[in-house]
Parts: sequence; structure tokens; C-alpha cells
Amino acid sequence: MTVDERTSSPIPNGTSDGIRAILDRALDERLLDRQETADLLTATGRDFTAVCLVADELRRRAVGDVVTYVVNRNVNFTNVCIKRCGFCAFSRDHRQEAGYFLPGSEIVRRAREAWELGATELCVQAGLPPKMDGWLYVKLCRAIKQALPEMHIHGFSPEEVLYGATRARVSIAEYLAALKEAGVGSLPGTSAEILVQEVRDRIARGRITVEQWLDVIGTAHAAGIPTTATIMFGHVESPLDDARHLLLIRDIQRETGGFTEFVPLGFVYWEAPMYHQAMIPGLRSGPSGREVVAMHAVARVVLHPFVKHVQVSWVKEGPKLSQLCLDAGADDLGGTLINESISTAAGASFGQLVRPVEFRRLIRDAGRVPAERSTTYELRHVFGPDEEPVHPLDAVTDVEERFGSYVKLTQSPEFRYQGP
Repeated sequence: MTVDERTSSPIPNGTSDGIRAILDRALDERLLDRQETADLLTATGRDFTAVCLVADELRRRAVGDVVTYVVNRNVNFTNVCIKRCGFCAFSRDHRQEAGYFLPGSEIVRRAREAWELGATELCVQAGLPPKMDGWLYVKLCRAIKQALPEMHIHGFSPEEVLYGATRARVSIAEYLAALKEAGVGSLPGTSAEILVQEVRDRIARGRITVEQWLDVIGTAHAAGIPTTATIMFGHVESPLDDARHLLLIRDIQRETGGFTEFVPLGFVYWEAPMYHQAMIPGLRSGPSGREVVAMHAVARVVLHPFVKHVQVSWVKEGPKLSQLCLDAGADDLGGTLINESISTAAGASFGQLVRPVEFRRLIRDAGRVPAERSTTYELRHVFGPDEEPVHPLDAVTDVEERFGSYVKLTQSPEFRYQGP
């Protein structure tokens, strides 16, 4: 697209006056309002191209041309859950045969295996089993840290923190202090879904409320525990709902500075109960490709310069669409994951592992510079154009046989959930 030579602006000729005015404000790093944000999210044609170009420019200002990834492993240690979220195909009732629960020894074994394969992060999230020991999460962290003191534990969503604190009968602040002392390094900002209560009540009545999510996140940031921030989009929400969510994340970050990144998560619909059971009128089958790219671009535009990193989820969007998002504001491809169960259960079809060598290829093919990072975005290694080391994870070929799969886990008698 031809750049407007009169202004040296990334906004191309042919952009509508309304979108041009909004993007000019963004380039001047002035705060956009809710309607302006929604207008960017729904831009099409040349206006859509302009949004992506401005997002790319703001990304360049914030982080340059480096695109990062982290070597990590997911441990979703149980799929048994007391909640019945309409979008979740992962959870099982405690009476179902497909329910599983990994003991602490198996969680530590998986953590040690990941460490030996070069992982620096263990992402721990799960369902909410009935009558759970409120201190279970704290005990798990202690066991992991005792075995692997240098492993970063990225664990427990705000929903899990709330559940643990409730079961332990302590305040959110007390529970987070105990998690931090036990070794939690950061929290995933999942369970945010869409931070508009009316929409949450449609897709997941009984889920953690907006007010409770904000309380957990704000308390974590105050305690010095960084978190991610997410959005799940492409279901029943409107562009104005998405805009409200983005502006709320921006306001929190301006106050606390505690978000390490923002991660848009497209609704994976195929196995979601509320989709295949036609539970909710007007439910969409996830976002379009344009909407996926637009969400990453608008997130960069609206959150700049407060949130430095925008991550694209390859497990949700696939490697090729993730590459396109790198030209629309994104600067991070997330983690290797090794065992991804939640999106896979919902019908995501992009596998459970991306090896470091594949990340570097995707990044270089997009014309960018690959780098391995820590969970909190310290650069562990920036790779030169001809630098192609062999990472231990690159050599793993028998992925499902080596690490197992969600389906096999639900069918295995070894880890069958035995009840509260």
C-alpha cells in the first residue's frame, strides 16, 4: 500500500476521513474512546488496511522488529469442574467417566520433563473440582519449586484464585500472598472472557464476575505479581462490548502497570456446548479472519503505549493467520505449550506443540527477528539471521506418544478422578 508521502504517515491514501482522524489521534498517542475503538474494530477495505498499518507502526515504536516466544509446558491437571460455562468443552462433571485428576507427583514429573527439554515456564491451570482443598494450588507450587527452583510458575487464573481463597476461607490478598511465597511468578489473565457483565451472564452464568476478576487482578498487581490480560471474542458480544473491554484493560494498566501482555483469544466454537447444543440465540461460530487480525491491530492501537506486548495465540488462530497478525500489531507468538488441552477440547486443530525451530521459521518468514523470552519478557536470546541452534524440544518427534494427549488422558484409568 502506498504511503501518503505528504505527511510521511503510515495512513494510506483512500482512508476515510473518520478513520483517518481516529488513527491520527492514535499516532499522536492520545487516548481513544469507546466509539472510536468500535469504529476501528469494524473497519473494512482501505480503512482496515490503514488500521493494520498504524498498528504496525506503533508496534515498531514499542518493541522494534523482534518477535518473541517462550518455551513452556501447559499442565491442565484436572478437567473436573463445578462450573458449566457454555463455551468450555474441556470441563467434565465429577460423575463423568472422562474426568481425570493428576496427582502432585505426576505434575512434578511433567514439570521436570519440560525443564530437561529446555522449558523455562510451567503454565498451570485446571477445572474447579468439587470440595477441593483450598490450599491445593499453594501445595502444588511448593512441590514444583522444591523440585525445580528456577522454573517460572505461570499459574492459576483469577477464577482459580477466587475458588482457592473461598475454599481456604481467606481473603484474596491473603491467598495471593501465600501463592507468591510458594513460588507463583505470574498469573494468566484468563477467565476474563469479555469484561461486560451482561454478556458474561449469557455465555457463562455463575462464572467469576467482572468485579471479582478486577479485584483479583488488581490485588495481584498490588502484591507485585504480574499477570497477562486476555479477551475472548467472536461469540455474542458486539464491537462496543469489545471496545469496553479494551478500554478497561487500558485503564487498569495505566493504574497498576501489572500486565505483561494482551492476548486476544478467538472463540473456538466447534465443540463448545453453547454452540453445538444451540443454547444461545445469535451465537456466532467464532470470529472471521478479518476480525482476528483487526482485534490484534486495534488492541495495539488502543493499548499503546501502556501495554507493550500483544500476543497472538497460534493454538487458536493457527500458524499462518498468526503470521499475518505480526503485520498488524502483534509481537509475540506465545509458548511452545507441549500439552495444550483446553483449546484442543473445544475443537482447535493446530496441534499441541510448536517447536522453537518452527517459531523461528515463522518469524523469519514474516521478515522479523526471532527471540526466546522469559515469561515476563526478558530476552533470553535474540537469534541472528543465520543462527539456527538445535533446541532439545526440536528433536522430539513422537509428540503424542511422548507427552500424551487430552483424549488419552480422559480415557486413561491411571488418573481417573475418584471424587471429592
